[in-house]
Amino acid sequence: MEHLILEIGLALALIAGAGILAGKLRISIVPILILTGMVVGPQAPHISVFDFRFIQSAPLIDFMGRLGVLFLLFSLGLEFSIKRLLTAGPSIIRTGIIYMVINLSIAIMFPLLLGWPVKEILVVAGIMTISSSAIVAKVIVDLKRAANDETEIILGLMMFQDVFVAIYFSVVSGLVLAGSTSVSEIVTSALMALLFIGGFLFLGHKLVPKLDRWLDIPSDETFMLVIFAILVLVSGFSETLHIAEAIGALLIGLVLAETDHSERIEHLIVSFRDFFGALFFFSFGLSIDPFALGGAVWPAVAAVILTLLGNVVSGVWAGRKASLSYRASLNIGLTIISRGEFSIILATLAKAGGLLTSLQPFSALYVLILAILGPLLTKESRWVYNRLRPFLKWPQIPDRRKLRKNAGQ
Repeated sequence: MEHLILEIGLALALIAGAGILAGKLRISIVPILILTGMVVGPQAPHISVFDFRFIQSAPLIDFMGRLGVLFLLFSLGLEFSIKRLLTAGPSIIRTGIIYMVINLSIAIMFPLLLGWPVKEILVVAGIMTISSSAIVAKVIVDLKRAANDETEIILGLMMFQDVFVAIYFSVVSGLVLAGSTSVSEIVTSALMALLFIGGFLFLGHKLVPKLDRWLDIPSDETFMLVIFAILVLVSGFSETLHIAEAIGALLIGLVLAETDHSERIEHLIVSFRDFFGALFFFSFGLSIDPFALGGAVWPAVAAVILTLLGNVVSGVWAGRKASLSYRASLNIGLTIISRGEFSIILATLAKAGGLLTSLQPFSALYVLILAILGPLLTKESRWVYNRLRPFLKWPQIPDRRKLRKNAGQ
C-alpha cells in the first residue's frame, strides 16, 4: 500500500481525461470511461512509481464504484416519487407493457437460442431490456427536446422500467446470489423481493410526515451524514436479504422524493453521484480483459441488432398509440436504445454469483456499442426517418425553412 494515494490519483486523472475527451467528442462519458478502464488494468505497464495495473488500489476503486451504483439508483429514485408513479399510472402501464412484451421476449429468446443456462438467460434478458435512464436523460437535455411531445412518453417509459427494474433485479439477485433452483425457492425469492419492495414503499409513504420533521436539520454537514447513513444502511440491509443493494438505494430514493427535503437532497448528492458513478464505470472497465473480448463479438453484435429492432418497433407502436406523429414515435424508439448502468449492474451481479465468465465481455461490448449508437441515432433521428420513410410509407417531414419562408410571405 506504499503508493495507494498515487494510484488513486492516477485513476482520477484518467477519469478526468475521459470526461474531457467525451466533452470534446460530444458523446456520453460512459463508453469512454469503460474503454479507459479496459485499456489499463492487469495487462497495462508499470512505469516507475506509476502503476497502471491498479493492483493495490483495485479493492478501493471497486468499493467506490459500488457506492457509485448506490448514488445512481438513489438519484433515479429521487426523480420518480411514488405519487408521480401513481398519477401517470395508466399511460406508463400501457407504454411499458408494449415495450416489455416486445423487448423482453426478444431478450429471453436470444440467449435461449444460444443454449445458455436459465440464470444466465435471466441476466441477459435484463441486460438487453433495460434502457439507461442516465444516458436517456442526458440526451434529452443535450438535444433540448424536453418540450417535445414524445418526451412525456419517454419519461413515462423510464418510470415503468424503474419499477420493473426494482422487481426484476430483486428476483434475479435472489436467484443468482441465494442460489435458488427449485420452483418453491424461486417463488419464495420472488415473494420476499416483492414483500420487501411493497412493504418498504408502503411504510415509507406513511412515514413521510415524520421524515419531514426528522430531516429538518439546519446544518448541511449533519443533514448530509444522515442521508448517507440512511442510504448505505438500507442498501446494506437489502443485501442481507439477497436483494441487490442497488434496489435498496432506489427504494429509499423513491420514499425521500416525497418529502419536503427532496430538492435539498438532490442538490446535495449530484456531485457525489457523478464522482462515484464515474468510478463505477471505470472500475467495470478494469474488470474486463480486452484480450478475452474476441469470443463475445458476434453475440454482442447480434444482441445490438435485435435491441435496435425491438426498441424502434416498440417505440413507434407506443407513440402511435398515443396519437403522436411517426417522426415523434421514431424518436421514442431511438432515444431509449442506450444501455448503461443497469446492464452493468446486472453483469456485476452475474460475476458475483459465479455465472458464465463470457457474460462480462458480452455485456461490456453490448453496452459500449449501444452507449455510442444511442445518442448518435437520437441526434440524427431526422436522417434515420428519411432512410426508413420510403420502405414504411411514412409521410415526408415538412421542410421547416420553406414553412418559415411561406409564413413570412
